Amino acid sequence: MSEKKPFITLEQAKRIKAEYPTPFHIYDEAGIRRTARALNQAFAWNKGFREYFAVKATPNPAILQILREEGCGVDCSSETELMLSKACGFSGEEIMYSSNNTPGHEYARAHAQGAIINLDDYTLIETMEEAIGVPSVISCRYNPGGEFSIGNRIMDQPKDAKYGMTRAQLTQAYRELMQKGAKDFGLHAFLASNTLTNAYYPTLARILFETAVDLHRETGAHIAFINLSGGVGVPYRPEDTENDIAAIGEGVRIAYEEVLVPAGMGDVRIFTELGRFMLAPNGAVVTEAIHEKHTYKEYIGVDACACNLMRPAMYGAYHHITILGKEHAEADHLYDIVGSLCENNDKFAIDRKLPQIDRGDILYIHDTGAHGFSMGYNYNGKLRSAEILLQEDGSVRLIRRAETPADYFATFDFMNLQLD
Repeated sequence: MSEKKPFITLEQAKRIKAEYPTPFHIYDEAGIRRTARALNQAFAWNKGFREYFAVKATPNPAILQILREEGCGVDCSSETELMLSKACGFSGEEIMYSSNNTPGHEYARAHAQGAIINLDDYTLIETMEEAIGVPSVISCRYNPGGEFSIGNRIMDQPKDAKYGMTRAQLTQAYRELMQKGAKDFGLHAFLASNTLTNAYYPTLARILFETAVDLHRETGAHIAFINLSGGVGVPYRPEDTENDIAAIGEGVRIAYEEVLVPAGMGDVRIFTELGRFMLAPNGAVVTEAIHEKHTYKEYIGVDACACNLMRPAMYGAYHHITILGKEHAEADHLYDIVGSLCENNDKFAIDRKLPQIDRGDILYIHDTGAHGFSMGYNYNGKLRSAEILLQEDGSVRLIRRAETPADYFATFDFMNLQLD
């Protein structure tokens, strides 16, 4: 069980709020660095190890630059993410380009930046070749289909995922790419999301290692790296068990020694793409209680809404909530915590037991550092909030200002539109 502790106090939140009004996203630099270092240490046994942080999780230059300082690369899935990564100083094999339904011009940009291209589909070989030819280093994404399970527990249904190639397509792709000049190959797969078991990565690794050995024997291809992608989760609920990244790294090492080394493939580099694991616990939404409503239920209205954090509305995802300054008060009230969108799913918590909440209280919504701000939107004309970095010395820095109405209207044709 993990105790959910905010990384800022009520006093800190009040000081920040005086300069940057709520709601805002805040990130903990010290926590980000600790997480990156723990991951790198867990896989230090593999000389070529690299974490390729998923830019889509937290696309902010300040965050990406911290991760680059800690030795991480980036995984991009769009042209604008490639542009952002370039602006942050990433280049060459520091960039993995993992996309799907990809137009040729995006491959052209990825190639121009020296990125490693990770092909999602066999038919995209033609698209890529028309745009840039066939690079000497190339990766292919694998989808084994069926159900993915660990022990007796079904973790996910790869057969329903739109990503990746079948096993037969992998062999076909490797052979064709070799004929067209590819020299070094990668293998990638993502089989389950937000897993809370130390067995996930080692189980996935063994599947990919065995597949890599078979592919090498079938095609003669040199497999230079295996990308375990993401899927290592975080404990969103207090009762969840936290993953042990050191144990996970050791589990992958054992599979590596048992499968790859005897096959003469002990030079294979290991890559990861742990956006959620790296950032989710190191970010939070801070919002103020501005309204209370007493009807068939007890509602607390806050100044954030699903436009600031859509995971609860979109997925029914749980995010723990702390009332700053009331951390040790009894949770003896039952509330729905809601935003102001004209949508009934605009709720951060439903029937949640919390201490009494008064207007003016500051709520800290945990674990929003990944897929939080980045999934924001402007429905109902809502404006996206600021992003703030809590630096290692305890000071704060604005790393993205809050949107203004001028931002919202900026893409309109104003020829016949008059605004106040």
